[in-house]
Amino acid sequence: MNSPVLMSDPRVAAIPVRECGEPLVDVRDHSFRVDPRKHDPLGAFAHVREGVLARLEHARSLLPAGTDLLFIEGYRPLALQQRYFTEYRDELAAAHPGWTAEQLHQAASRYVSPPEIAPHSAGAAVDVTLVDQDGHELDLGTRVNASPEESDGACFTHAPNLSDRARHHRTLLLNAMENAGFTNYGTEFWHFSTADRYDALMRQEPHARYGPIKLP
Repeated sequence: MNSPVLMSDPRVAAIPVRECGEPLVDVRDHSFRVDPRKHDPLGAFAHVREGVLARLEHARSLLPAGTDLLFIEGYRPLALQQRYFTEYRDELAAAHPGWTAEQLHQAASRYVSPPEIAPHSAGAAVDVTLVDQDGHELDLGTRVNASPEESDGACFTHAPNLSDRARHHRTLLLNAMENAGFTNYGTEFWHFSTADRYDALMRQEPHARYGPIKLP
């Protein structure tokens, strides 16, 4: 298993952003299956950029009959991203008192993106998984949002410690999302983004089209 490029990699932050101005839209207005676990009072979690929505619709069309996407989280306000990152970094610091600030920053970025480049805060990222026709989640090896520590690394997209069934389902999800124009973050099988800095780096694009945005 090759080590994925982490969000903390300086090459990600070095990608310039040429904001395209696409608005955020609510996926709940477009007949998606939306899980409530990340629901917030403003419904921010259910918003993505227009282009992200179009790609999600394309990804759904590529899945086999009887299988559907379950949308879990899209847009994440910058303050919430900062809180998630700080909390996880502090957990790691408590567990590894000998680690340097740089080591903690890098390790935290396996699971939570540094706020300054976060795809979720640009409306460019989605957390999704697969469900059957009755809405029951399929086995993809770990729960969505399982940390590397909790899952013994099985949250990594190409983790070796998966059942054949879980690997098959991950492949279905990965193929549909990648063929619809998304880039997966290799430490989280459920996380995909497009047109943000990470995606631009992976595709060797000169700039990102989605930067940090606020919910109107």
